[in-house]
Amino acid sequence: MKRRTSSTRKVRYAVVGLGHIAQVAVLPAFRNASNSELVAVVSGESKKREKLAKKYHLEQVYSYDQYDRALSQVDAVYLALPNHLHREYAVRAAQARVHVLCEKPMAVTEDDCQAMIDAADENGVKLMIAYRLHFEAGNLEAIRLAKNGKLGDLRIFTSEFAQQVTEGNLRVSETVARGGGPLYDMGVYCINAARYLFRTEPTAVFALTANNGEKRFRKVEEMTSVVMRFPEERMATFTCSFGATDLSRFTLIGKKGLLVVDPAYEYAMGIKHQLTIGGRTKISKFPKRDQFAAELIYFSDCIVKNKEPEPSGLEGLADVRIVQAIYESARTRRMVELPELPAKKRPTTRQEIQRPSHEKPTTVHAKSPSGEAA
Repeated sequence: MKRRTSSTRKVRYAVVGLGHIAQVAVLPAFRNASNSELVAVVSGESKKREKLAKKYHLEQVYSYDQYDRALSQVDAVYLALPNHLHREYAVRAAQARVHVLCEKPMAVTEDDCQAMIDAADENGVKLMIAYRLHFEAGNLEAIRLAKNGKLGDLRIFTSEFAQQVTEGNLRVSETVARGGGPLYDMGVYCINAARYLFRTEPTAVFALTANNGEKRFRKVEEMTSVVMRFPEERMATFTCSFGATDLSRFTLIGKKGLLVVDPAYEYAMGIKHQLTIGGRTKISKFPKRDQFAAELIYFSDCIVKNKEPEPSGLEGLADVRIVQAIYESARTRRMVELPELPAKKRPTTRQEIQRPSHEKPTTVHAKSPSGEAA
């Protein structure tokens, strides 16, 4: 099939990996992304890919062994694979001159991330990491409040992100060495939020992990608690857990006020702010939107107009190197210093894209982390 030119209105995608997030969020998002077209799916389960192809009226259906054939038919891929496969499938796509939108975490190691960046650069393709909150109104408003001085000099960031993950789910059945565990899955949200609110990189981390001994946590930790030191003597702390009740919250504290965002990181519900300045509290609510459609629209626009995306591969690498430092700290029980990173773009309110939410679809052989089927 002939590859379309940059003037083409729609960018053609294959979604690679058809797990829970792909089915409940990515596949339906194409209906709300007018510049993006779903043309193919790639999965290792024949029944799953055939049923979903029928549901979304797709003629192109591929197994993982047929990935190279799929790449010849599309302009871009959305990688929704297990974390340890991101590098391989991103590099192969880049080498085929196919643009890559990759789920977070970007990969398991900093070396993996750098290999993905290098492959994209060497082959002249776009690489973006799917940080959906970089386009979400509530989180972008938090960034605006952090920048405009209303909270005063920023001093403290705290966050808690937790859910119950059932026995057998990929998040607990994969080892940490393959990207399993709460830090890779949920902690990256807390790390990323601290970075985009403080608008700089941490200089050191200290961490502890805990495990209550339940069978489901025999390969990964139950939870991780982290302290990150930022320039100007700012501090960020967070805990992420696969063994606690659902919670998604961060608090940003300055010398003049504080902002509580709860829920903070969700895609299946709206975002709420509680802003307190001078003893007065204001509540703001941001309705549920299709955050995945926003990602597709933005990335396709970058492809068509030849713009460098934010969040870039460097954004993904920045989080993964912190994750690795956190695990080193937890293992050694010592603080780990972080080297400086090159300056990079940060998310701004100009990136906000709003698309209507959609009903949760019925899934095919894909349960949620808590074990629920749609």
